[in-house]
Amino acid sequence: MISTKGRYALRVMIDIAEQNTNNYVALKDIAKRQDISKKYLETIVKKLVDANLLVGTSGKNGGYKLVKSASKYNLYEILKLTERTLSPVACVDSKSAKCKRKKMCKTYPMWYELNNLISKYLKKKKLNEFL
Repeated sequence: MISTKGRYALRVMIDIAEQNTNNYVALKDIAKRQDISKKYLETIVKKLVDANLLVGTSGKNGGYKLVKSASKYNLYEILKLTERTLSPVACVDSKSAKCKRKKMCKTYPMWYELNNLISKYLKKKKLNEFL
């Protein structure tokens, strides 16, 4: 399941892209429009800046803006920053311990295929599709 951090990260990125400006967008304005705590957004935006998806500046006209155009971002790269995993089950998650039953499991191929479908779908979906 996608956490609130993941969902809010997408909302922040879309909100900034919707402003369609080269100016920095104030976090307090994003928080107000999205009805999300500014304090909570600070932790999310830090991850986005650290991953070079956003650039930020402080001061009177400070805020955040996209590093590249909205069409260059896919949902997968945004969600991967906030989620421990995007896998539907632990046995197909590369970060989880290896499943001992994998070779004999009748359902493993289905979970593996579903995991690939999810990843492909999120990589195909671009941020600009939500503007």
